[in-house]
Amino acid sequence: MNSLHFSPRRNWMNDPNGLLFHGGRYHLYFQYNPLGVGHGNLSWGHASSKDLVVWEEHPVAIRFDDDEEIFSGSIVVDAENTTGFGSVEAPALVACYTSESKHAAHQAQSLAYSLDGGLSWTKHAGNPVLDRRSTDFRDPKIIRWDGGPEGAEGSYWVMVAVEAKQQEVVLYRSDDLLSWTYLSSFGPAGAVGGVWECPDIFPLRLEGTDEVRWVLLVSLWPGGIAGGSGTQYFVGGFDGRTFTPDVHREPVEVSDEAGLAGLDWFDYGRDCYAGVTFAGLPDDQRTLIAWMGNWEYAKQMPVDAEAPRRGSMTLARRLSLTTVDGRPRLRQSPVGPALTPSGHAEDVVVTEPEGFSTPVPSRGRIDLAIALQEAEGVSLRLEGDEGHAVVIGYDRATAELSCDRREAAVGYPEGFASVQRMPLETTPTLELTLWLDEESIEIFAAGGTRVLTDLIGPLRSPDLRVTGIDGAVSLVRLSTRAACDGEGERGAETARTAETMLR
Repeated sequence: MNSLHFSPRRNWMNDPNGLLFHGGRYHLYFQYNPLGVGHGNLSWGHASSKDLVVWEEHPVAIRFDDDEEIFSGSIVVDAENTTGFGSVEAPALVACYTSESKHAAHQAQSLAYSLDGGLSWTKHAGNPVLDRRSTDFRDPKIIRWDGGPEGAEGSYWVMVAVEAKQQEVVLYRSDDLLSWTYLSSFGPAGAVGGVWECPDIFPLRLEGTDEVRWVLLVSLWPGGIAGGSGTQYFVGGFDGRTFTPDVHREPVEVSDEAGLAGLDWFDYGRDCYAGVTFAGLPDDQRTLIAWMGNWEYAKQMPVDAEAPRRGSMTLARRLSLTTVDGRPRLRQSPVGPALTPSGHAEDVVVTEPEGFSTPVPSRGRIDLAIALQEAEGVSLRLEGDEGHAVVIGYDRATAELSCDRREAAVGYPEGFASVQRMPLETTPTLELTLWLDEESIEIFAAGGTRVLTDLIGPLRSPDLRVTGIDGAVSLVRLSTRAACDGEGERGAETARTAETMLR
């Protein structure tokens, strides 16, 4: 295994599309240029996995042609054969994607279907199926609505898409995926410093209760909390027609730093964008993958001449909803590979200026618990054998975690060198989980309710150095585990459980 994160063998990749658990496998489609490493000729690439860790890349699924590029969208299983593309005995997979016209500034929603489990696709002869005569109507996510508590509405398809430049989520309904009726819209609200993209909507049960709330994800760029691309979310109710947030958010411009900080952000790093969830899994196994990139510099990222490609995905993340400070927040739990222990320490007093150093795996997981004692903060420096370094810091006075990748930006585009900050609660003991994969870091804090994802310069054979800031700290616990080749344990168990529950 060369990486914990999916990346195509060659060429350009960005947004995940059509995430689907079907036939015992996770299917990941994605924005893909089959002709090179630049952003263009957009088609749907395809990979699948039994465990969300080891991926098999397949031939291009839906290819651009002389009339259109294939922008982002989603896939459903048409179990009741509402489209007539398949049969009840052999349901079609139906992809709804954005047709990006090559002849005019125009976007509309189109369908393609597969009768062989998602390997080959046929475009619907009647495309597009929904056209608002818009230049920026895109990124349809299709879900099945099966009625509210009373069930009076019956069952139908719901499309959640965006009018990107208007910062508006638009909702439609259909009985057959072919003819659509407008339901409602949401927005502008929250962060509006850029175009809105790649919405998703799904229910989650609030931990410790029987209450079900709905989560609306909205990606935007520019205007993200860390600069450039970012993803915000709203928690509320959905009645099959209208999404109503629990908290009304007035539009916040990118210049309003305090306003942005008060919003709910899916990730506080610079490289987690356009995340959407898998169809075909039970709600209590709601799982998301995002593109690990940022539009501020994605097109200029360096390319390895021996493996010319750009773009990778985040680790898959299991989502749940928990209560923090009296309101619901998303909790993210990463799905990683099987691991083997590589290091352990506990109850180590770390004094200045010596600090505490230990080798850590280039690809794997680090779990830390650090008691600050009288110190004003703590510094975690990860440095590879080529001199690239990332510094993670916690400031007790501001209760902020920072990730400084400026020493891991040599050879990277302008704007890449940066420091990201993430708010945490004031705590006497800092607990973190770090996932390293040589050229990326994913930081999970506050039980997974705060996450920061960054691309970094290569950290090969890194050392971790822990240092207290203005005082000694106690390393209560440090555990390092290296990634193993082969099956990811949690993802495979998810697949087995999902198959059982969905029979």
